[in-house]
Amino acid sequence: MEPTATATTDPLTADELVLWQSLGRLVHSLPRVLEEDMAGTGVIMTEFAVLLLLSEAPDRRMRMSALAAASGLTPSRITRVIDGLSRRDMVRKERHGVDARGSEAVLTDTGLRAMHAAQPAHLASARRRVLDHIPADLLPGIAETLAKLAGGRALPR
Repeated sequence: MEPTATATTDPLTADELVLWQSLGRLVHSLPRVLEEDMAGTGVIMTEFAVLLLLSEAPDRRMRMSALAAASGLTPSRITRVIDGLSRRDMVRKERHGVDARGSEAVLTDTGLRAMHAAQPAHLASARRRVLDHIPADLLPGIAETLAKLAGGRALPR
């Protein structure tokens, strides 16, 4: 359902205002606490997300542009993240096999081990900070809505 022209400028309802303000706080506070939760693993949350995406990709490799899009990072930010992971031998950067103008990030065995080692902290953080606060019956609808808002596809049920 598309909003009407007047609906877009109408004041927010009380529930809409609570949602909007809470989302604003969450957008700013959640990354900080997730990074704190991951601090002891040697892999920060952004790096973990990138390693996870690469671990799920065919041959554990993705074009840099696709990796940026999938992670929600800008091309320059994904380059900095990959360069940092490369310095720690977790990822290799290679020229694309068909299109030499583009680069691919390739997850190394070291990176895969680091991701697996950090995964328990990541899962505990995800549950403690978000998932444990969402009633099970609301989870599918919230997941679908957040996937749409993030520009991803809705998840199959």
